[in-house]
Amino acid sequence: MSKIYLKYLFLNLTSLLFCLTMSAQKDIQKDKKHIADKPLYRDPVFDGAADPTIIWSNKDKKWLMFYTNRRANIGGNGVGWVHGTPIGIAESSDGAHWKYKANCNIDYKLKDVTYWAPEVIKYKGKYHMYLTIVPGIFEDWYHPRYIVHLTSKNLTDWKFESQLKLASERCIDAAVFQLPDGNWRMYYNNENDGKSIYYADSKDLYHWIDSGKRVIKDRGEGPKIFNWKGKNWMITDPWKGLAVFSSDDFINWKRQEKNILQIPGTGEDDNVIGGHADVIVNDGKAYVFYFTHPGRTPENKGIDSFETRRSSIQVAELEYINDEITCNRDQPVQINLKH
Repeated sequence: MSKIYLKYLFLNLTSLLFCLTMSAQKDIQKDKKHIADKPLYRDPVFDGAADPTIIWSNKDKKWLMFYTNRRANIGGNGVGWVHGTPIGIAESSDGAHWKYKANCNIDYKLKDVTYWAPEVIKYKGKYHMYLTIVPGIFEDWYHPRYIVHLTSKNLTDWKFESQLKLASERCIDAAVFQLPDGNWRMYYNNENDGKSIYYADSKDLYHWIDSGKRVIKDRGEGPKIFNWKGKNWMITDPWKGLAVFSSDDFINWKRQEKNILQIPGTGEDDNVIGGHADVIVNDGKAYVFYFTHPGRTPENKGIDSFETRRSSIQVAELEYINDEITCNRDQPVQINLKH
C-alpha cells in the first residue's frame, strides 16, 4: 500500500471523524435547547399560576397553557387572593420554555367573579372550555361553585354557552375526555360528597346528563384522564402528591399504591409536593405539568405570606415501570412537543 494512499485514507478518516464530532456537538446543543426550564413558568402579573391545561393553537402555531391566575401578590386576609382570579395564558413553541401571553377575555354575566381550573379541548374546529365559577370574591371557602361551558374560535375570547346541572351546588374541576364510542365524558369533583369524583356524559359537548355516580370515593381534586401505554389513566390531587388510577371501562378505577410527586424534589421551586396537573402524551412520551407552592415547606407551616401564596408551574416526564406510573422530578426534562 503506497504512502500516498495511506495519507489519503488518513485525511479522509480525519475528515469523517471531524464531521461526526461536529454533528454530535450540534445534537448536544439541540438537546440542551429543549431542556425544560426549572421552574417551568411563573406568572409575571400575580405570581400565582396553578391548575395548568395545555393545548395546541393552530392560529398561533404554538402550544398554549391555560391556568388559574391566583393573585398571590395582592395582600389581604383570608383566601380572597384565591378568588377574583382570571384565567392566564402562556405560550411555547416546544413545551420547554414558556412566556406570558394574555388573560382570557371571558363573556360572563357577573362583574366580580372567580374563575378556577380551566379545561380546554378542541372539537370540529371549535374550542371548548369547561370552567369552574365561584360567583363572587370571598375571604373564605364556604360558597357555591359550578361549572360552565364556554366556546371560542381564537382561544382568547370566550362565549358563555351554559351552566351545567351536575350532582350538587358545589362542583369544580372539570376534565373532559372522548370515550372510545365517540361520546364525551366529564369527570369532576363533587365537594358536597367528600370531594369524590363524579361523572356526566354528552354526545355533543353541549348537553350533559349527570350520572349521579361516584367513580372515586377518595378525597381529591383536579381529575385528568389520558391514554398511554395501552391503558386508561386518571390522576387526581389529594394534596399528597398526585394519586394515579387505571381503568378498563372508565367507571371502575383502580388506584396504584404509590402517589407521584409526593416526595419533594431538589430543583428550584420544586421542594414541596406537586399539585393539580395536566398530562400531555406526545410522540409516545408522557409529561406531567403540575404546580407547586414553593414556600409551603414544613418550617413555614401556618404562615400566610406572599412566599407561601406564590406558585410555579413545573414539568416532569412520566415513566411506566412494572404496570405503574412513576416519575423522577429531579431528572432534567428534554421536551420538544410535536404537532
